[in-house]
Amino acid sequence: MFPMVAAAMHRDLEVAADRFGGRIAVLAGDDRWTFRELDERSDSFAAHLTSRGVGAGDRVALMTTNRVEFIIAVYAVSKLGAAAVLLSPAWKSTEVTHALQLTGPVHAVADGEAASLLTESLGGDHVTDFDDSSKDPFADRGTRPEPDTVSADAEAILVFSSGTTGLPKAVRHTHRSMGHATVHWRDVLGLGPEDRFQVATPPSHILGLLNLLTAVSAGATVRLHRRFDLDEVLERIASERMTLEMAVAPIALAMANHPRLEEYDLSSLRYIMWGATPVTESVARIVTERTGVRWLPAYGASEVPVIAANPVHRPEQWRLDSAGLPPSGVELRIADLESGEVLEPGGIGEIQVRSASVMAGYLPDDATADAFADGWYRTGDVGWLEPEGWVHLTDRSKEMIKVNGFQVAPAELEAVLHQHPAVLDCAVFGIEDARAGEVPVAAVQLDPGQHVGDEELQQLVAASLATYKHLRHVVIVDEIPRLPSGKVLRRTLRDQWTHSLATPAHRD
Repeated sequence: MFPMVAAAMHRDLEVAADRFGGRIAVLAGDDRWTFRELDERSDSFAAHLTSRGVGAGDRVALMTTNRVEFIIAVYAVSKLGAAAVLLSPAWKSTEVTHALQLTGPVHAVADGEAASLLTESLGGDHVTDFDDSSKDPFADRGTRPEPDTVSADAEAILVFSSGTTGLPKAVRHTHRSMGHATVHWRDVLGLGPEDRFQVATPPSHILGLLNLLTAVSAGATVRLHRRFDLDEVLERIASERMTLEMAVAPIALAMANHPRLEEYDLSSLRYIMWGATPVTESVARIVTERTGVRWLPAYGASEVPVIAANPVHRPEQWRLDSAGLPPSGVELRIADLESGEVLEPGGIGEIQVRSASVMAGYLPDDATADAFADGWYRTGDVGWLEPEGWVHLTDRSKEMIKVNGFQVAPAELEAVLHQHPAVLDCAVFGIEDARAGEVPVAAVQLDPGQHVGDEELQQLVAASLATYKHLRHVVIVDEIPRLPSGKVLRRTLRDQWTHSLATPAHRD
């Protein structure tokens, strides 16, 4: 039997290596790795990190594409009692510098252009580049650590989640919280050793990481994709008899619009999981009508990775209008947006969560207090509960823009725009988009004495921030609507411009 919650995160890999040994754990291209090979390589990489000065309590930045070495590195860091800081490979210098200053890693692991970015900040001796063929970071022979040498309450993973102001915050998870999240995800997916699924989501995203950790925990096989290619994904489902598939809004829309979708044999799929972005019912129905495969909606956050899901073992109850029910060990409540009073079922307010998988806190530390109310995590999402516990999301009280499942803070883009001398005032808001779920739009008040084009402002943001944070539109306004307190009325802007700018989320 599996342990319910491993004392330390890497114990899941060691148990899987002992139990499944030579079974295939990861597929990537034509390469394959067994559970035993993953465990042995993580021991070797832990020895490599030790030789670079990494020890218990340290932090190690990981900034790689979807590759097996990422999984190995995560477990190697865990075996040392250190914590992995997950940086998006899409980030640019400004974002990387902020993340490093906030978390203070002693070493970094990277590939591609990320290795150069990290070397600029940390120096070459403190960066392991997986693309550097002149050095083999797996050459050292490592040994398994003794069981329980790493505390369950030690910091294990840091992922980034943007707040409503400033640059992204680091979300701190312990071995205990990630262990509970892994068990929750394994249970809500109904994942077991016979399952095979694909991961194209970036490993720095909580969903990408959780998929990989849970596959190991369940003894399931994962196929990694460096880049998302729908035809390849569909071909792999058919040829390798994948049993479940992961999707966010852009993937679902691409499937619905694929001209030859019916040509692929997807009959091996138990379901397609829709997460990270709200379900677009019309798109989901089109895919089901064309393939016969149903959807399993789920809901989570960086701070609480698994909040709700449709009941996997009761497919007759699956529905597209609700994210589902909380798994065992997760509690939900709704609080009034003004008073904070807990509401009865049917009342609309902020969704709050209590779970053993909740984060330990943020970096910077002073951001943590506002994230909780009497021990309940405040999601910032607005919704309501049915008496039976089904959760419905209706809006977000936080001002985040969710692009392809990634959270984008308006304030981060506004800070860049304010660097332009012609910008007197600005406000960034999100509008609906068929492929990305939402995209950022900037309303800008310009100095009438200076001329600047829309493209110049878009390029300013593009040069500073990751691709998913780029502005889709810039609209020029006479004045930014604000309350007397100075708070921007983003909803007013969104309502004013959505009709003319939004791309509807349906297939013609």
